[in-house]
Amino acid sequence: MALTLDFLRDFATRYAAAWCSGNPEAVAAFFALNGSLKINDGPPSVGRAALTEASRSFMTSFPDMQVFFDDLRQNGPRVEFHWTLIGTNTGPGGSGKKVRISGFESWRFSADGLIEDSHGHFDVTEYQRQLTQGFTL
Repeated sequence: MALTLDFLRDFATRYAAAWCSGNPEAVAAFFALNGSLKINDGPPSVGRAALTEASRSFMTSFPDMQVFFDDLRQNGPRVEFHWTLIGTNTGPGGSGKKVRISGFESWRFSADGLIEDSHGHFDVTEYQRQLTQGFTL
């Protein structure tokens, strides 16, 4: 499958919408059957069941979560999906604080045009600060 710019932009737009959908299975469907997502230095979530649970954890923590597709960048054989997440941490045990963080996922695609593996990155220190103090302009 050819990974044209049009394909990648459409894919990224639909992926961001899946994160906003409240349906964690919708996010997992963008990954190959044994695809993986590793966030910062955490252990990877491998396979659609684990990917569903990883997505669900964010959706539960931020029921009003919105993920915005900011940019795509080619980085050798990988594609970087740059995003911004906005939400209020009102899930179980949440702080009630609003957060706004930006980051990116570095994708490697499988032959069938799904994500084979993704390495996600965001500023954990800033995220933790916002969870306790909230987002300020």
